[in-house]
Amino acid sequence: MPEPYDVITMGRIGVDLYPLDIGVPLARVETFGKFLGGSPTNVAVAAARLGRRTAVITRTGRDAFGDYLHQELQGFGVDDRWVTEVEAYPTPVTFCEIFPPDDFPLHFYRQPKAPDLEIHPAELDLDAVRDAWIFWMTGTGLSAEPSRAATLAALRARSEGAGRRGAFSEGAHSESVRSEDPARGARAATVFDLDWRPMFWDGGDHSSVAPARYREALAHATVAVGNIDECEIATGEREPHAAARALLAAGVELAVVKQGPKGVLAVHRDGSTADVPPLPVEVVNGLGAGDAFGGALCHGLLDGWDVARTMRYANAAGAIVASRIACSSAMPFPDEVERALAEGAVTDDIASGPSGAAS
Repeated sequence: MPEPYDVITMGRIGVDLYPLDIGVPLARVETFGKFLGGSPTNVAVAAARLGRRTAVITRTGRDAFGDYLHQELQGFGVDDRWVTEVEAYPTPVTFCEIFPPDDFPLHFYRQPKAPDLEIHPAELDLDAVRDAWIFWMTGTGLSAEPSRAATLAALRARSEGAGRRGAFSEGAHSESVRSEDPARGARAATVFDLDWRPMFWDGGDHSSVAPARYREALAHATVAVGNIDECEIATGEREPHAAARALLAAGVELAVVKQGPKGVLAVHRDGSTADVPPLPVEVVNGLGAGDAFGGALCHGLLDGWDVARTMRYANAAGAIVASRIACSSAMPFPDEVERALAEGAVTDDIASGPSGAAS
């Protein structure tokens, strides 16, 4: 039986066209950089940069941009075997505007429908999903059919296989589990990235179905990750500690509430809590920082780190990407994260490091 993947992510993919002119409205931008994009895809890239064996389940159009995305995934070391083509729809394109330190409008072109929402349950390799140490899905995948049915099928497969893999627990080192059961390994986590994008849902901000779909998915997850707005959609709570308690009550074992400039709060069902401040950084583009955080979160879970160490490491990874223009190509390598932690900030030399798209 093949070795289980460290991380399998599922959901959005596309081409990011980011301005190389900072502080300029989109109508006046003259030069763009082209990058692999899509939150769960970026998480797979981020984890691969940290040495993990990753794959992504998604779909592209049958077009030149789809070919480009395959090339980029392969270049980043992310397995693209489950990235398939949809004849009917073009590969999505996303533009952004960059107004540091905290204004980064996104413009999604996913009409008439994005191919990554055309993932069908019958196409899934449920054995691979079940056996992966971490499975990462997002709220966007619940926004439309058949993606919703496929996402829930993958989550059910994880739940059904949990008994023979063992669940995520604080301090359980993945390598020790691997040596005890090398054929299967152990499930480190099923992660629900709350990823609230109202423009993808019928009804937008006032969607009447999103909260119920979030609750359905939370029942199968062991880790939930989201910012305050996303936690409110999932739980109705905006206060960070209340939101974390509500996520735990919904069924997860670890609730991670991202608070932007106030840092991140993580609460484990066993009672351990970490309230970690952000790492100082001169922000260039905040987009992609959350995906770097996600890949580093997976890395920490797989290594069995305690909650506080995992959050510090993930914060540092996110801060590094915030200091760079791009998302996927800006994901940090382990030595860059360790340097940022040692320095206590993202210094100029780290920001302009070899993985920085701005260099």
